[in-house]
Order: sequence, then structure tokens, then C-alpha cells
Amino acid sequence: MVEGPQLRIVYFGTPAFAVPTLRALIRSRHPVVALVSQPDRPKGRGHRVAATPTKELAILCDVPVLQPTKLREDAFLAQVAALRPDLGVVAAYGRILPDALLGVPRLGMINVHASLLPKYRGAAPVHRAVIAGDEVTGVTIMRVVAELDAGPMLATATRPIAPDETSVDVERGLADAGAGLLLDVVDRMARGPVVETPQEDVRATHAPKLLKTESPIDWSLAARTIHNRVRGLQPWPMASTTIDGARSLIHRTTVSDVRTDARPGAVMEAGGDVLAVAAGDGVVLQILEIQPEGRRTMSVREFLSGRKLTPGMSLGPA
Repeated sequence: MVEGPQLRIVYFGTPAFAVPTLRALIRSRHPVVALVSQPDRPKGRGHRVAATPTKELAILCDVPVLQPTKLREDAFLAQVAALRPDLGVVAAYGRILPDALLGVPRLGMINVHASLLPKYRGAAPVHRAVIAGDEVTGVTIMRVVAELDAGPMLATATRPIAPDETSVDVERGLADAGAGLLLDVVDRMARGPVVETPQEDVRATHAPKLLKTESPIDWSLAARTIHNRVRGLQPWPMASTTIDGARSLIHRTTVSDVRTDARPGAVMEAGGDVLAVAAGDGVVLQILEIQPEGRRTMSVREFLSGRKLTPGMSLGPA
């Protein structure tokens, strides 16, 4: 273990995105005195209560776990204070932290945010970046303040977004990048003050959480726009359409170089490995992976083997 000043850290994080940073801290010289995760919730078709991803790691590594239902309760605040934390680290915890909690750690709290702030403040920065067709994103280590994602920045790192990457791919990459960046910031904070750069609030944009109503594909949109929505609405709510009256989730698409004057949503070709659909800008979009509702994800060849789709038929909103 690297020698040097240590900081006692209380970690706030819940989903898979928060796991790499928690793992990096556990492996560091800085003791993680507790994990604060959201409560366990029912998961999957069987609705069985499952531990959160961060809780699973914490248990394996003998890190105490706190799962409060109310963050403002005196009993919980006293629990955290009793840990004598030097620093709070937040990564996708999922709830806004009250002022009373922010003031408990001696050095305050810092956050691993999956965007290049001030762009994409809010709940779904990765998804909104992919949906927007951004070619570059990144991760920011920022100080947590009362206003959402508005605190000064301590470090940033950029990451390209490939044309066919999904939000799941990008988020996974940012989680790993954020872990290394956060650990570097914590090491520097242990040695002394770190430069904090204020955000330019006038450049801020909002990244609201995804809604189920965003799922249906509007075939009147441009092919590239639809492709970006297919990539960005993963793993939930997923882009969807109706094919022959039945709803299907679209997992993967590609924008072709074929143009057509057919109406948006019209099937141009359906056979073998090809399911091609006209988009609103006259460009043909090819569906590569599809999931009929209630069934598994399959290739287009598998999907078409049990269905007779004819050119000219229309796909509709789900």
C-alpha cells in the first residue's frame, strides 16, 4: 500500500456506476468507514429483493453498510458523525443530500459526475449525451453543494463516444475513468487544499431522467436521430416500435447510405439479416438486434424466421 496521509471516507453510491470508485477507494490507503446506499429493492421478474451493486462489494470487503430511508433523521446524521469522516465521496447515490449531511465530513463532500460540467447537470448525463449525438463526453470531480451539480470542479477527464456505442458502454467507460480520477483527487486532498474551479453557470444544460414515454420511435425523425435514441435509451426504457401490431424493443441499429422517398416507418427490405426501414430524412435505417416484448433479444435473422414482413408495410409507435 502506498504510504501517505489518510482520509477517513464515507461513500455514497448505489448502482453499478458507483462500484469501480468504491473498489478503488477500498484498495487505496484511505479507509472507507462506511458505504451509504439506497435501500435494497425488488428486482427482475420474480421481484425478489436484491442487494444494490455497491452493497454487494461492501459486504465482500467488510465495509459497514448504511441504507437509510430518510437522510434528514437525527439518528442517521448521528451515525455518520460518529464515523468521524474526513471526506464524503458521492457517485450516483440517487438522492439529493441535505445541507445537514453535507456539513458532517471535515472536508465536505465531492462527487463523481458523468459529464463535462457544466454540460448535462442532472440525473441522466450519459444518456442525454448519447441521444444528442455527442462525440465526446467525460467525467468531472466536483464539490457537492446545495444546488444540483453546480459545485466547483476539482478535476476532469474526457472520453470519446464512438458512433455505435450505447449509453451502457459509455457509462461503463466513464465509471472506470472516474474511479482513477477520484482517487487522484482524494490523494491530493489528503496532502492539502486542491484548486477548485467554479463552473460557468451560463453554459449549464440539464439532463433530466429518462421517461417511459420516450421509448416509442418516431419514424418521421432523421435516421441518425433515431439511431442515437436507440443507443441512448439503454438499458431503460429502450427504444420501441410496433411491427405487425406487436411491440418490440430495438437494441441495435445502423444508419445506411441508402436513400428513399418512401414514407417514414415503411419497411424497405425484410429478409435474411436485413430489416431496413425508411426514416423521415429519406435515409434507410437498418435494425440489427430486436426483442419482441416478453421474449429474449435476437438477431434480425432469428426474428424474421418466424415472421413474414413485406416491403411497404409500416412500423408504428409502440
